Amino acid sequence: MAATSLDGKKGKISTFIDSIDTFLFDCDGVIWSGSHVIDHVREVLKTLRQKGKRLLFVTNNSTKSRQAYAKKFASLGIDASAEEIFGSSYAAAYYVANFLKFPKDKKVYVVGMAGVQEELASEGVASVGGESDIENLGSMDEMGTIQPDPSIGAVLLGFDLNINYKKLAKAFTYLHSNPDCHFLATNSDSTFPAGKSIYPGTGALLAALTTPLGRQPTVLGKPHQTMLDVIVAKYHLDKEKTCMIGDRLDTDIEFGINGGLKTLLVMTGVTTPEGLAASKVQPDYCISSLGHLEA
Repeated sequence: MAATSLDGKKGKISTFIDSIDTFLFDCDGVIWSGSHVIDHVREVLKTLRQKGKRLLFVTNNSTKSRQAYAKKFASLGIDASAEEIFGSSYAAAYYVANFLKFPKDKKVYVVGMAGVQEELASEGVASVGGESDIENLGSMDEMGTIQPDPSIGAVLLGFDLNINYKKLAKAFTYLHSNPDCHFLATNSDSTFPAGKSIYPGTGALLAALTTPLGRQPTVLGKPHQTMLDVIVAKYHLDKEKTCMIGDRLDTDIEFGINGGLKTLLVMTGVTTPEGLAASKVQPDYCISSLGHLEA
């Protein structure tokens, strides 16, 4: 069934907003594009707050913690608290602490950036690796220094600008030597947009482990339902009165559909009108911009 367009339809917009208690927003392509806030988005968010709606900002970007994201929102003049931000790094940390009931004597080995380790620490989970393993191996002779470590209870991979062979070799060794070691990933996006181009995403990095291990991780980001399970558990959401708003069909909209949420696609990001028309994944609603969601 094709999406219902809300463009220019004040009555339908008002009815739609009244039917929703909680809005989940993707960020890049929905709230902002690069360092530019999309026109009239600030006003729409303010109006939704005035109507008593709960706003949560849900992103697959694992490089920043909630606190770091809150600073970005503030720098863009958008009202958002750290408690309203739900990145894949926090989803992973919450999952480790509250779903896995991670033992206090175990550590998580991180392939990723500062946001992942900051969020693990916020949930009281010990971690190693990450930015401390930026220096790569100096030679093949150093390979023997990488050995199984029974204190590692999980390997968590997120996007990593400083990915290197040392990190991958450690992650592989901990997982290969211990079948009980949890294998987790913040997301599995094959690409990510930056500037006016796209580049390999976390899913591409994951392939370096899944291929030799023959094992798939538990993925915490959209569209995987583990992330929604974490959000629902933390915020006690009523799915029937929750809407996912995003710009990507294969992550945001599929995430909402699979989770039994209402879905709204905006056309200010990845998806084109042609792409929407050709896709089997169809949102409940579409609108040219979040900035047009004014009842």
